[in-house]
Amino acid sequence: MVSPDEFRRVLSHFATGVTIVTTRDTDGRPTGLTVSAFCSVSLDPPQVLVCVDHKSQSYPALRDRDRFAVNFLGERHEDVSRRFATTRLDKFDGVPHKLSSHGVPLLEGALAQLECRTVSRHVEGDHTILVALVDEARNGAGEPLLYFRGKYRRLADTPSGASS
Repeated sequence: MVSPDEFRRVLSHFATGVTIVTTRDTDGRPTGLTVSAFCSVSLDPPQVLVCVDHKSQSYPALRDRDRFAVNFLGERHEDVSRRFATTRLDKFDGVPHKLSSHGVPLLEGALAQLECRTVSRHVEGDHTILVALVDEARNGAGEPLLYFRGKYRRLADTPSGASS
């Protein structure tokens, strides 16, 4: 079997967008984490999935609550992504956000946002896969923040195959 380090190294060659998944804990406090394991599942009905590490500080809230938001990060949000990738409890301090009509925190200035309702949970290894229906969706403006080979990246200005 492939070792965890080798698996992580190989997976780093798959470029992903960067999201922050947010919800509120049982005391109503906002909580969230940086997630790159996100994808669409279905168009009809609109569904997505996110994978959450059981060691994450936000895992209990996402396990126990049925609502969360997926905030797609733009190229200027690297510092916010780094902040939400930590175990600190004050992740939202100084980060502009508001509660949606569904009661989940939305990060202001996000490239796009999905408000979701969990319909199933699947425990696999050290993660839980949350499958959710999308209740609300909105677009922002800008370019995405990407993650590739262990580093944050931005889209190149030059199209693929074009010379500079």
